Amino acid sequence: MDGDRSEVQRLYDACGAVFSPWRGGGLPTLTQIRWLQDILDGMKAADVGIDAGGGDGERSSSSSSDDERSPRGRRFLSARAFTRITYVHIHECDDFSIGVFCFPAGATLPLHDHPQMAVLSKLLYGSMRVSSYDWVTAPCSGPRKGGLAKVVAVDELREAPCKASVLFPRSGGNIHALTAVTPCALLDVLAPPYAEDLGRPSTYFCDTPIPALPGFAVLEEVRLPEDFRVVSAPYVGPELAVDMDLYDDD
Repeated sequence: MDGDRSEVQRLYDACGAVFSPWRGGGLPTLTQIRWLQDILDGMKAADVGIDAGGGDGERSSSSSSDDERSPRGRRFLSARAFTRITYVHIHECDDFSIGVFCFPAGATLPLHDHPQMAVLSKLLYGSMRVSSYDWVTAPCSGPRKGGLAKVVAVDELREAPCKASVLFPRSGGNIHALTAVTPCALLDVLAPPYAEDLGRPSTYFCDTPIPALPGFAVLEEVRLPEDFRVVSAPYVGPELAVDMDLYDDD
């Protein structure tokens, strides 16, 4: 029964239904995207095994609805434990990935792109600022290393709870930088995931505004600072029932 499924299982099942037939090109329909956004809008940090209350690793019992959805005694990751940007990997296949970026206050994920990808994001707790761009022209072939970009957002403040956002290969702010105002966590669905051998590397950029052309900037590829690092943490949320037949190409 649907009521027996965890929230993260519902998200996984919906992603499989929407993105797995997507191989070979074409974006999901607007109805499908809204369905995924609705699922994400209903999710909380506890649904992916994170205690946003900053306890000692167990979920804070601040909500009766959380008590009903999460068994007592289950282990949780504490938001206070994230002293640098941390990625919690939940699932990845050829068609999509699900994971959570957890930020301490003040941490920044530098300006980067999502080539040939759709990305749905849900801020689970806290607040962040987002600056983003879209390319003015589509790349002819291969990953984009620089060029003229249109400003989509400048230090836009997002505070949980807020609606899930979506970006597409050529719209919605595909190139963005994220800065945590407070400790926060961002649940991400990437479709398809990064894959350097398939022409979907993660590329980082610096931006140079054009005074004579307000609302536009020149982006150039840059190397990440040597001291920048995203660490990983184990996923301790509800176990996923993965449908292996979903990814059978035979």
